[in-house]
Amino acid sequence: MRWLTRRLLAAGAISGVLVGVAAVNAPVASAAGATCLSYNLFGVCMLWAESPADPGDGGGSGSGSGGGSGSFAIIQIDGQSCLPVGRADPQPPQSEEVWEGHTDGAIYLCEVPPGLGGMFVVGYLIPYWSLTAPVAPPDPEVLAQQAVASMQLQAVRVGIVPEARAGSVGLVGMPNWMWVSVPDAQTFGPITRTASAGAWTVTATAKVASVAWDMGDGRVVTCAGPGTPYDPSFGAASSPDCGHTYTRQGTHTVRATSHWVVTWSGIGQAGTITLDLTQATDVTIGEAQVLTQ
Repeated sequence: MRWLTRRLLAAGAISGVLVGVAAVNAPVASAAGATCLSYNLFGVCMLWAESPADPGDGGGSGSGSGGGSGSFAIIQIDGQSCLPVGRADPQPPQSEEVWEGHTDGAIYLCEVPPGLGGMFVVGYLIPYWSLTAPVAPPDPEVLAQQAVASMQLQAVRVGIVPEARAGSVGLVGMPNWMWVSVPDAQTFGPITRTASAGAWTVTATAKVASVAWDMGDGRVVTCAGPGTPYDPSFGAASSPDCGHTYTRQGTHTVRATSHWVVTWSGIGQAGTITLDLTQATDVTIGEAQVLTQ
């Protein structure tokens, strides 16, 4: 039977099955020792791993993009994402349509996995001609890291009252204001960069999700935004969105840690990278009765 005919018959038989799979677990697809870890809404495998995922490994929220070095990037044949599984053995006769009239090169196979939420409930192979063995795309996580490196992200510039300079003294019990001074793309985002390898490209966008202010007195204040810069006209008012009140005098080291979240996508995959950058400064707090003597 002709190779192309077998391919179309397999796809046609599969598409003729009516299935309600929304309420069941994703089928485990495997090829060449690989296991599918993630499907998109159309039932196409987006992440392959060398071994089945450990059900007990729930992951964590620490820095890093997640994923593992055992993942396989997918390729596309006629617009269909699939996992290359190697050279067809045996090779079909060169009279078959899959050769597309070529007399050189070879026929290779690419597996489309079983789907979840799509038309296909059984995986199938796509035969295709290629002059040379297909080169796997680069690891998109590596390109994402390169894109992040090109952003040259920096810690925030600390804005605070009392100011971090000689002679500037705050008072116990009086409100202190904290803010990101002159936020820009490198210190607060958003910022977008791309990284490429050959024809493959990954795009990453980074922005600060929050800033954690360690006030040096055992308290940490987390502010969702950049804060409001203090103006002398505000007097003794409290900051509307990012402030703190000290209860004891002394010199306190304030550390502002910006929590960056980077989302990236490309080469059929997507992910998130988190990283923290910290800037520190000192503030002096005194007692009101001491300052008025």
